[in-house]
Amino acid sequence: MSDAVELAPHRFAGLVNPVIDRVFVAGVLAGRDGGGAELSQRYGGPTATAFLVEFRTRLAAPGGIVDAAGFAAVCRYRNPAASRRALDKHVAHGMLHRRGNGAFSATERGTAFLGELYQVHAEVTEELWAGHDDRVLRLVEAFGRLLEYALVAVESDETAEASAFCALAPPYEPDGTPPGVVLLNRLGALRSHRADAHAAAWSAAGHTAQSVDELSDGPERVAIELETDRRAATPYAALTAPERLSVLADLAALPG
Repeated sequence: MSDAVELAPHRFAGLVNPVIDRVFVAGVLAGRDGGGAELSQRYGGPTATAFLVEFRTRLAAPGGIVDAAGFAAVCRYRNPAASRRALDKHVAHGMLHRRGNGAFSATERGTAFLGELYQVHAEVTEELWAGHDDRVLRLVEAFGRLLEYALVAVESDETAEASAFCALAPPYEPDGTPPGVVLLNRLGALRSHRADAHAAAWSAAGHTAQSVDELSDGPERVAIELETDRRAATPYAALTAPERLSVLADLAALPG
């Protein structure tokens, strides 16, 4: 099979995106239903923990800091004032610590929550993807290469703006992190890469976050999606066409 057989990176980016979404969302929902919701309540509920969950791959790392630009990029579709108020509540609960220039990091209590959250995700992904150990390991390896390729590309782009991807990647993966957790977090990081590509596509088309959300189906939306695929394709050049097909097959076979 060659890259000419409908699996060029830009074509693959559009094809694999909904499959990544399905697998990632299944893992996150399993975490919520498998102990995550109860864990959150013990630490104050979503008003105290939501951003720790969302930014876990950065905040769980020793010294992990999310800067203001990265926060804004991840929250680009939300009301900025509401997002800042929500962040204030996390600080008031003692889960996040404000740093200079709008940046923030996890407090000792926030770090303890994230340690327990990683354990919840370990348990639920082991159960959710039981019997698919080899498949999960193949995907962990493939998405590791994809993330590495994407990070190098972003770091070498002097024109690149602050991005959700850079706020979340590379994911924190301490020694002994179970493969299911590694896969879940790597999938999340690649989703943020596509989110940045989508934002760049609609911005280039003259839209704002609000106007593109209100855009009806039609040629303009199709054009934005195709441009998103083109911009999101960069990491997939790290794989051969047969490897892309294998990744797609492995993702499609995972339960959830």
